[in-house]
Amino acid sequence: MPVKKRKLAILGSTGSIGRQTLDVVRAYPDRFWVAALTAGQNLDLLTEQILEFKPAFISYTSRDKRLSVPVTCTFLQPEEIASLPEVDTVVVATAGISGLTPTLAAARAGKTIALANKETLVMAGDFVKQAVAEGNAELLPLDSEHSAIWQCLQGEATFPTRLILTASGGPFCHYTANELERVTPAQALKHPSWKMGRKITIDSATLINKGFEVIEAHHLFDMPFENIDILVHPECIIHSMVEFADGAIKAQLGCPDMRIPIQYALSYPERLNSPEFPHLNFKSVRNLTFEEPDVQAFPGLEIAIEAGKKGGTYPAVLAGADEVAVTLFLKGKIRFTDIPRLVEKTLSSHTATASPSLEEIIFAENWAQGKTAQLAAGAKTC
Repeated sequence: MPVKKRKLAILGSTGSIGRQTLDVVRAYPDRFWVAALTAGQNLDLLTEQILEFKPAFISYTSRDKRLSVPVTCTFLQPEEIASLPEVDTVVVATAGISGLTPTLAAARAGKTIALANKETLVMAGDFVKQAVAEGNAELLPLDSEHSAIWQCLQGEATFPTRLILTASGGPFCHYTANELERVTPAQALKHPSWKMGRKITIDSATLINKGFEVIEAHHLFDMPFENIDILVHPECIIHSMVEFADGAIKAQLGCPDMRIPIQYALSYPERLNSPEFPHLNFKSVRNLTFEEPDVQAFPGLEIAIEAGKKGGTYPAVLAGADEVAVTLFLKGKIRFTDIPRLVEKTLSSHTATASPSLEEIIFAENWAQGKTAQLAAGAKTC
């Protein structure tokens, strides 16, 4: 009996996660159908994807460009695509605040949401969880760390006592603070293990990304911040661990390839045979090492976690400030070490709202972007 295809809307199809999601679709054309694609400015790649996957619906944000070939797809806004009756699974692979409103639309429409966008839960985790509950939707994590925790919790009736998120440490794992002052964008973009987009690669290098993931884990698994730990694990074999009251610890292991957690989320609760993707060979694994993160050299980790603990509009300010700071670094306008400094200054300048509305969260994120740019312009940090 033929298996019913899952109908996918891939938001951010031209980014790193979006492209790897389409790799999974290519590997299983009998299991998945791409109903919709959305993109930002990369219309050349979007055109190639449209010609290959023939979606019924598309969206893109570029105002100055047009697709290079005529297409018969219907153009809709991302929020409309996320709630289409023709879609049952929405992959949110966009970056920044652009993922928030489509995620909420998908949740209210009762969709299965495969979430890779970090800022959505960081800024508005409570709103997303409420929308998921009210819409009877399903929220599945795509991040390797959160996917690992989710997999470790399968079949467990007992709530865990501790979550242990692993971190690669990025390309500058053992750099001193002085060495980090001289880091270039080209160096920071060379992640030793993972294939990711530019923004998340820089966030991984500063460890701010790991702070984002702590906030996400807090929302996804209802775990208090004090029960979430970070361990640097440069081999990137153990993707995260879960500890239970009896002292037992479960870990999820695998090759550092995002297509594996993507495939699991798309096929859940089934596991698909995947000869096309890498399988871990323990004979080639020489060591599994762990160490505490160096928060003196990488203060962004604690800055991000503290913003998450404070709550209110602080996480939105964190997300907005970091986005601008990373952009300025990639343009060569500030130093690598200025990223956490600017984020911290912006957070210190913020007068928070303790129980914000969604509109206040979005306003805080926009305010943070402007404030960070203003601080950078007056700081002469280069």
